[in-house]
This record gives sequence, C-alpha cells and structure tokens, in this order.
Amino acid sequence: MLKDNLMMLRTIHGFSQEEIAEKVGISRQAYAKWESGATIPDVQKCDLLAKVYGVTVDSLLRDEKVDGIGVIPPAPAGKSIWGTVTVSDRGQIVIPKGARDRYGITGGTRLIVCGDEVGIALLPAEAFEAGLKKVMEYARYDANGTP
Repeated sequence: MLKDNLMMLRTIHGFSQEEIAEKVGISRQAYAKWESGATIPDVQKCDLLAKVYGVTVDSLLRDEKVDGIGVIPPAPAGKSIWGTVTVSDRGQIVIPKGARDRYGITGGTRLIVCGDEVGIALLPAEAFEAGLKKVMEYARYDANGTP
C-alpha cells in the first residue's frame, strides 16, 4: 500500500530518494525504509509527502486497483480514477457505482459529453448550463462593464 505508492509516485515525479528525503526533512535511509515497508512515516510526514506529490493523505495510504490493470498510483488531489469501462457495440458504457454515488448520477440524469484530443468528460447538464448562462451574461457587457 503506502510503500508501493511512495515508490510509484517518486518514480513518476522523477525524484531520487535523497531529493524526497530532503523535501520532508529526513535522511535518505529513513525514506528508503518507508519504501521498503520496514517503517512507516508519522502523520505529519504523510501530510508533507502528500503535498510534495500533489495527492491526498487518504489516497497515499490506500491502494487504487483497476480491473485488468492492477494497482495504480494515487490520483492527483481533487481527481478520481474510477476504473475502466467497456464500450458496447451500441456505444454505451456503465459508469462505475463509486462515480455514480459520488456525483449523484441516477437514471434520467442528463450529462454533457465534452472532450479534447486526449479523451472525454461527462459533466452534469445543470452545472454546464448554469456556467454557460453566466458566460452569456458576461458577453453582453463591453470592456467598461456597460451592456
């Protein structure tokens, strides 16, 4: 769990054990013991590590497993990885239960499908429409704030 996450995150970010140890105020040997699982950091050091890696303490301490892939690194703070989905022949997907629960997605929920060169995103239609309405209101004003 923790030891695997520390090793994955350090590798992803391109840090040496010495660089991370310096960032959290410990020796390289102490950090190496965390990565080997021989010892574990205290809560304050976990908080520092989470900040260095841009993740939450919670995600640093637990495993994230994705079907067909295995253990993956913790997602950046404020981001989530819900797993994989398979697109049916008709283009349908099943949104993982954790994501449905987190965002209150139930039968009949309207979602906006957005995307860029990398992938797609689903946004609640009401939130998207409210944001669009604000943009349209601001568009009616000139640089001086006059309609």
